[in-house]
Amino acid sequence: MLLIAALLTAVVIAIHVYIVLIETVLFRTRGRKVFRIKEGQVDALAPLMSNQGCYNGFLAAMLAVGLLHPDAHIGRAFVVFGLVCVAIAGVWGAATVSRRILAVQTAPAGLALIAWLAA
Repeated sequence: MLLIAALLTAVVIAIHVYIVLIETVLFRTRGRKVFRIKEGQVDALAPLMSNQGCYNGFLAAMLAVGLLHPDAHIGRAFVVFGLVCVAIAGVWGAATVSRRILAVQTAPAGLALIAWLAA
């Protein structure tokens, strides 16, 4: 079960690395399409999205530190806390932005969290 938990967490990390990219360096191209932003709004929203991408990067980093930490107990604490943060952010995003966030962000984090708690 520990291997499944780690693999699911790696998936959450990969999702967040992608989110960081589309909210920062790819926002004016791919990010605009993913978030369904009108061309006229891109310049105004780019700084906000970049800031949001920074926070998503911190979530990915926290999870990566947890998976790679040499002390299993500390690593697990990082991962569990990170997954809870991702799940909460996903619920908030679904409530305020788009329900798609539940499938893209919350569900993978929730599955990974369940796997860690069962391991």
